Amino acid sequence: MGRYVVRRVLQMILVFFGVTILIYAAVYVLPGDPIQALGGDRPMSASVVRELRDRFNLEYPLPQQYAIYMVNLLRGNLGQDFEGENVSSLMAQRWPVTIQLGLTAWFLQVVAGIPLGVLAALRRGTLWDHLVLVVTTLLISVPVFVLGYVVQLLLGVKIHLFPVAGVQQGWPRDYILPAAVLAAFGIASIARLTRTALLETLQADYVRTATAKGLSRARVVLRHAFRNALIPLVTFLGINLGYLLGGAVVIEEVFNLPGVGQLLVTSIQQEDGPVVVGVGTALVLIFLGMSLVVDLLYGVLDPRIRYE
Repeated sequence: MGRYVVRRVLQMILVFFGVTILIYAAVYVLPGDPIQALGGDRPMSASVVRELRDRFNLEYPLPQQYAIYMVNLLRGNLGQDFEGENVSSLMAQRWPVTIQLGLTAWFLQVVAGIPLGVLAALRRGTLWDHLVLVVTTLLISVPVFVLGYVVQLLLGVKIHLFPVAGVQQGWPRDYILPAAVLAAFGIASIARLTRTALLETLQADYVRTATAKGLSRARVVLRHAFRNALIPLVTFLGINLGYLLGGAVVIEEVFNLPGVGQLLVTSIQQEDGPVVVGVGTALVLIFLGMSLVVDLLYGVLDPRIRYE
């Protein structure tokens, strides 16, 4: 198990450097000068431009800029935006909103998606099974921004059941509607994945053996079949949690939620490279951290992986 963990950690480190290099290069190789953009329509003097470029290490070649950034990152410093405010402080102000939104959506996915999938698997070929498949297909097919605007109009503007934007009233009232929209695709995916995995395990030899021994249907399903069906679910739920916590850009824009996703969009529009790179690095770390947790859970759930 120890060698398995070490191998996964080394792979994670390589992926981290590869992805952050791409993010850094994509941001600072784009056409246009972000320093000149700070002045807007009024051109900035050459001395001010030189001072700002020197402050943000833009005078150095790109590999040297990245090396300086990584050294500062290892010290816990994500740098400053072009207005002199720490990127870590900007993100700290936004994380509570994104975390509450992401965890709420993840909880909705678990409590709705798994039971729907189990119901469809145990009632295969019945009306319930067909209904689950139709509903999940619709949820997967509709783009999230379309679904967001529709429920915002119907449940927020027309019925006044939920707030349509902002977080003035706090959790859970301001978060339920955007979290439900954010969770829609995950609910559909989890339901279909649970159905497929459970149907496969129900046909396994060990399940038929447990049934032949006289075990109850509930015990066979929960104790034997469902546990083995959890492995693909753990993968999806872990990676999806990283996505949700990483900031749902579209939903935060639609519902005007001041989270990390909205900060990223605003920074891209303002060509604020340090913030874009800092937020991107944080999102990469979240994804890689959740991937590592999923890999470790694999070793716990499946002894074959652990022994290999």
